Amino acid sequence: MVDKNKFAEEEALGYKFHVVGRNVLVTEAMKNYILDKLTKIERFHNHIMDVHAHLDIQKMEHSAAIVLKFNNFKVKVQAMSNDMYASIDKAVDRLQARLRDYKSKIQDHHKKGWDTVEMKVSVWEAPKYNELEEINAEIEAENRRIEQERIAMPQVIGMETRVLKILTTEEAMMKMDLSGDKFLVYRSEEDRKLKVIYRRDDGNYGIIQTE
Repeated sequence: MVDKNKFAEEEALGYKFHVVGRNVLVTEAMKNYILDKLTKIERFHNHIMDVHAHLDIQKMEHSAAIVLKFNNFKVKVQAMSNDMYASIDKAVDRLQARLRDYKSKIQDHHKKGWDTVEMKVSVWEAPKYNELEEINAEIEAENRRIEQERIAMPQVIGMETRVLKILTTEEAMMKMDLSGDKFLVYRSEEDRKLKVIYRRDDGNYGIIQTE
């Protein structure tokens, strides 16, 4: 068994015990509760180098994760319930059970000692990521797409049948005046020619004879 004084001594030597929370206010009572639970874990190694607890609340789910580090080992456990203290209890129980299962193997590993060899490590530069540049690139790409659609040549998407009316010039101008359309295609009653009447910028009408 270990005690809080031993944890305090190890923290003074550089070992860490810390608790962080997400969507939950980590109080001193919570920290002390976790520390008190950890002191009841059976001691199997002289120095626990790092104890990290992460508390999280998502909707009604309270999660407690504990990571224990010592020498070359890392043990991680997690538990969830609808109460944070109950989740801490479950996580510590799982931690103790995990350590109990592997206690003898861990101790045998340390008794063997460590054989070490030198190895070369290549350091690769990570791709530089700039979120603002990526957003700007996406905006530019979207603007280019919109511009390309705007200047793209029209395409035939269907065929319709319209009645080509035979009109006099006066009737054609009357229909333009009533409809407000910019142009009208018709066959002239006077000479049976295909014509287009259009509204000019000066308010007058122009007639194009296509045949």
